[in-house]
Amino acid sequence: MTVDTIIYTRELRKTFRVSRRRPGLLGGLRSLFNPIVDEVLAVDGVNISIARGEMVACLGPNGAGKSTTIKMLTGILVPSSGTAEVFGMQPHRQRRAVAQRMGVVFGQRTQLWWDLPLRDSFDLLRYIYRIPPRRFAHNMAIFADLLELGEFIDTPVRQLSLGQRMRGDLAAALLHDPEVLYLDEPTIGLDVVAKHRVRSFLQELNRERGVTVLLTTHDMSDVERLCSRLLIIDHGRLLYDGSLEAMRGHVDDEGTLEDTMREFYERTSRELLV
Repeated sequence: MTVDTIIYTRELRKTFRVSRRRPGLLGGLRSLFNPIVDEVLAVDGVNISIARGEMVACLGPNGAGKSTTIKMLTGILVPSSGTAEVFGMQPHRQRRAVAQRMGVVFGQRTQLWWDLPLRDSFDLLRYIYRIPPRRFAHNMAIFADLLELGEFIDTPVRQLSLGQRMRGDLAAALLHDPEVLYLDEPTIGLDVVAKHRVRSFLQELNRERGVTVLLTTHDMSDVERLCSRLLIIDHGRLLYDGSLEAMRGHVDDEGTLEDTMREFYERTSRELLV
């Protein structure tokens, strides 16, 4: 691990215990006291090293282990084995210290208060993160301009469109000046205009502040616009770590990035099943 490395994993694994119900009424009653438990390996020996200021896309089919990996890097989940370090700290052991230096946006969830105006959610987060008033006002002015929050900042979150809420979530995740930003499908369900605003904001954020971004997405346009490096995960394993250009050399397809990724998944899935 080099001095500039701020996200590091070594042989990272996560196993979930999943209970199965026996068929029938008697089987269901028996399962209450003696359940059948399967172990599902969600992340299998992933090794990642990400340096300060990188914008990295983490790609893979649904259920591949992408979100589970991010949740271990944020401290939401505890690894079953292996090492996960962010800023040289273990997120699940030093959650408060790591949380002060990272921001997280989950595309299908929100950290905003549903019945409060967007402005009040930001004020609450200011107290949670203990952001100095001057720094808070400075960041609010910048984000309101870049994300065009002014037209709906006094609107209750439940009345916002999906694109407006996503812009609010991005601002909320960055109010405390995090050094790392995790984005889990941030453009899911957004229209073309909203996607453009989010992508432009992320590019500006990385260029001006040097924020490290780890992005999971199924939208290949996100990857092409934002990221110079790809991590491809399938069946819990890291299959590829490198540039977009080098990845195209692994397949014969000369079509779109989506076509290239589909061929890559199909080929590697066959190899994994052999």
